[in-house]
Amino acid sequence: MKTILFVCVENAGRSQMAEGFFNKYAPKGFRAVSAGTKPASQINPLAVQAMKEAGVDISSQKSKIITDEMIRNSEKAVNMGCMDKAECPLLFLNNPVDWGIEDPKGKPIEKVREIRDDIERRVKELVKNLEHSR
Repeated sequence: MKTILFVCVENAGRSQMAEGFFNKYAPKGFRAVSAGTKPASQINPLAVQAMKEAGVDISSQKSKIITDEMIRNSEKAVNMGCMDKAECPLLFLNNPVDWGIEDPKGKPIEKVREIRDDIERRVKELVKNLEHSR
């Protein structure tokens, strides 16, 4: 099973949504995992709500600390975007893709939905590229 790693600082919003969408659309033989450098105590409730509206339940996912093993075992690493340069996962990844997506933390549900839709579009594009590169 090949792993795509989605990372952000708190692993509470963007990377969790990306993990949920990727696992929904994943090509055969692929799965997603998400992690962060400073995991939050819980996933952003608005991210959970926005994903439920899109038909993906991430309510049982947990914020995880990024590990060397996750980095080593990932086929591709996607950094969701960094606000906190000192804790940015980009510092730890080899050849990451950086999507530069806005953090949904503290944003109203309308903005979280926009961010969710952007993540879904990018995940679908990533899945299509993975399918074509086989």
